[in-house]
Amino acid sequence: MRSFFNPLLFFIYLFFVISFFHLHVTDSSSSLVQRLCHNDESNALLQFKDSFIIDRSASDESSAYPKVSSWRLQGENGDCCSWDGIECDENTGHVIGLKLNSSCLFGSFNSNSTLFLLSHLQKLDLSDNHFNSSEIPSGFGHLTELTYLDLSHSVLSGQIPSEISQLSNLVFLSLNMPPLEDPLKLCKPDLKSLVHNLTHLKELDLGYVVMNSINALQTLSNMTSLTSIGLESCSLQGEFPERIFHFPNLTRLKLAWNKDLRGKLPEFHFCSPLKVIDVSNTSFFGEVPFSIGNLDSLEQLDISLCNFQGFIPSSFENLTQLKYLDLSNNNFTARTLSSLPVVGKLTKLTVLELKAINLYGEIPSELFKLTQLQTLDLSSNKLDGLIPSSISKLKNIEYLSFYSNKLSGPMELEMFLMLKKLKRLLLSYNNLTVLTSNISANASLELLGLASCNLDKFPDFLKNQESLEWLDLSHNHISGQIPQWFWNTSVNTLDYLNLSFNSLTGFDQHSVVLPWEHLRTLDLRFNMLEGSLPIPAKSMYTLFYLASNNKFVGEIPPLICSQSSLQVLDLSNNNLSGVLPQGLGNLSNSLVVLNLRNNSFHGHIPQTFTNECQLKSIDIGHNQLHGQVARSLANCKMLEFLDLENNHIYEIFPSWLGNLPELRVLSLSSNKFHGVIGDPAFGFEFPNIHVIDLSHNSFQGRLPYEYFRSWKALKVIDVNQHAEYMQESMVRISYFLGMYDDAGYHYSLAIHNKGMERIYSKISKALKAIDFSYNNFEGEIPTSIGNLKGLHLLDFSNNNLSGQIPSSLKELKNLESLELSSNKLSGHIPQELKQLKFLEFFNVSHNHLIGPIPRGVQFDTFQNDSYEGNVGLCGTPLSKPCGNTKTSSKAPSTTFGKDQNVRSQDGFVWKIIVAMGFGSGLVVGFIIECNKIFIKNWFVKTFRRQPFRKRISSKGK
Repeated sequence: MRSFFNPLLFFIYLFFVISFFHLHVTDSSSSLVQRLCHNDESNALLQFKDSFIIDRSASDESSAYPKVSSWRLQGENGDCCSWDGIECDENTGHVIGLKLNSSCLFGSFNSNSTLFLLSHLQKLDLSDNHFNSSEIPSGFGHLTELTYLDLSHSVLSGQIPSEISQLSNLVFLSLNMPPLEDPLKLCKPDLKSLVHNLTHLKELDLGYVVMNSINALQTLSNMTSLTSIGLESCSLQGEFPERIFHFPNLTRLKLAWNKDLRGKLPEFHFCSPLKVIDVSNTSFFGEVPFSIGNLDSLEQLDISLCNFQGFIPSSFENLTQLKYLDLSNNNFTARTLSSLPVVGKLTKLTVLELKAINLYGEIPSELFKLTQLQTLDLSSNKLDGLIPSSISKLKNIEYLSFYSNKLSGPMELEMFLMLKKLKRLLLSYNNLTVLTSNISANASLELLGLASCNLDKFPDFLKNQESLEWLDLSHNHISGQIPQWFWNTSVNTLDYLNLSFNSLTGFDQHSVVLPWEHLRTLDLRFNMLEGSLPIPAKSMYTLFYLASNNKFVGEIPPLICSQSSLQVLDLSNNNLSGVLPQGLGNLSNSLVVLNLRNNSFHGHIPQTFTNECQLKSIDIGHNQLHGQVARSLANCKMLEFLDLENNHIYEIFPSWLGNLPELRVLSLSSNKFHGVIGDPAFGFEFPNIHVIDLSHNSFQGRLPYEYFRSWKALKVIDVNQHAEYMQESMVRISYFLGMYDDAGYHYSLAIHNKGMERIYSKISKALKAIDFSYNNFEGEIPTSIGNLKGLHLLDFSNNNLSGQIPSSLKELKNLESLELSSNKLSGHIPQELKQLKFLEFFNVSHNHLIGPIPRGVQFDTFQNDSYEGNVGLCGTPLSKPCGNTKTSSKAPSTTFGKDQNVRSQDGFVWKIIVAMGFGSGLVVGFIIECNKIFIKNWFVKTFRRQPFRKRISSKGK
């Protein structure tokens, strides 16, 4: 056969083959060539980097590192698309992603930042950096391609700019910011204005952003496309829309720490995608619905610190995916721990918090079948009996708390220390006897609470602890000296040390400089410690220094005044002496509580309180201080409590203190204050005063009725503060123990109440009292006192007051104690006072009152001594019946005794005169009547009260 070959066709075929091969190779090679970053974007990134400094403390995450450190144009890493944290588009080379979370960036975020030149950015994560409380720049509005924006935990403040609303492509937005002095705000624009263009938004996290709560809730209920909502601590108020729980794609709902947000858990449907529900520390209420068992995808449920009640439903056992469960601090119906549906059932649980939910009975061994547990908190219940030895099954446990129950019996501490992963252990405040001898386990603890565990010595195993941050050995029977080896325990880590309420006597070493370099809280209260005060090792860490009720002597060491972070200093009830160092005033930049009560300090009050004064409470009563009240206290605009009682302060009434807007309690009693209290100047009216004690001084003139008119806080009846106390929060204590309801340093006060001096170890915020007793006030009691409707205690006794008891006192509906004794009051006891239904103590003795004593209600409980020394009074409880005789109806002369200091003797004088008149017949009576002027003068001279008054005053001091 003859072959056929056409050269033209061959060349055409060859051309197409070569062309196809060339195109294929060219296309393949081009796809392998990486496009380089654009120069303008490289420069913009480098300038952005240079606008911050690298500071390791600017990020909190343990995995933090400075990603921008590797950014440079030279060498192999010259292409910005290869830089750490940068993502580029494969086709265009434009920077589309910037992931610089936890990158140790510190500095202000400027509005002209070159970041905003990266107009192709789609994802931006700058979370966990420190932008120095600068505002969010409006330049973010230029990054219109953004679908992901995370600025959380980056220390930004101020109003969120409206330009964020221009980012219409956003799917994810997180501005969650930790608490700051100037938090992020969402007011103008509000939430509605911010998100109305963000139609693609699925995940929204605005935790700690202060917003208009009413508009926020309305807007939120319309955002049905959301899959994740984070609004913790946003000052939300009102009723939470129930329909939000039923959003079709919602998996995560976090509303914690909105205390004024009310709501109920709804009836839940099957197939709900919810995985996280957190309504902790809100005002959610009602019962937990049985239908909660339908949430078969639920992984985290936190309803702690709410107002839930009723039974915990058995349907909890259906929540088989649950990993985190916190039911703490609710008023559930009391039940045994063994009857809870979660015990032994929810095997995926890693966190189980059941504190303060009315549990009682023994701890069941079935509980320890939850072997995945890392946190178990059963504190503040009524659990009793022994802790089962099967607790050893919790191989993964890290945090274990039985704090404040009724558990009893001997307990070997080694049983817990054998748990190798255990870091935090709280056994405090039970009836346990914890045994600490012969411990062989090598556990490394961070937190240990053994308060009230019947310890009689320092546990030896503490010698080997190098990582302790928090140690509480208070309320035990540990006596003698603190052993020398203890000073080597966890020297580099110890943050909190509580040895209070023991019988410790001293320190087994020559130096009293404390070895712990990072110690923030030192509590040595209520021991028998002698010698000089111990000094913290470092000046920049100590927050709380509590050493009251010991036997410390000497002066305050100047090094204490160098503690630049000190917030609470309590050295009260010791044997300290010397002059108060001027450096105490300089501490006022950080100091919130200063308590030096009941020592022997002398000299003047320091004059160095600064313009940045942070003090809220000052108690330097019961010392030997003299001179005047330090005028620099006027700088302490946050001052709530000032107690200067029982010193030798000599001056007129310090009216300038009335300019302190927060001052609630003022005690100047038992000093040498004198003179007339004039009218308040404008702006100096003590607008917030609740308790004022001027007793045992030498004030004179009329009662300061103009002040009575201006004391606004005393005119208000507080109905919601009876359970609240004046205190300074000790956050580090409450953080570790979860004692949110009553944790803190409480202010205390001694005040005359119901006939005796009482010491208030806690001062209710609702307490309102006036004590002007033992002075030289004269004139009438002004009727305006009836306007002070909030008063609980009123004491005008032992003065020279005259005139009638004003019937306007009937308006003091909350009054519990009324003392008007030892004055020159005349006329009748107003019958209207029977309206004072809370009156428990009433004393008008040693006046010139007449007429019948009111009967009924509270007045049936008062005894004779409430009325003695008023010869014109009659009726029960006195033996003198009321009648129409001249003797019973005629008022004694109000001019009897020109010496205004005559008080308790008046009754004695009149009793003698009456006895002489009626015992010796008309003749003696006639002689007395004829010589009454002589008799009056003789009795006044004989029983002149001034020496008697001085004895009372000196005794009172």
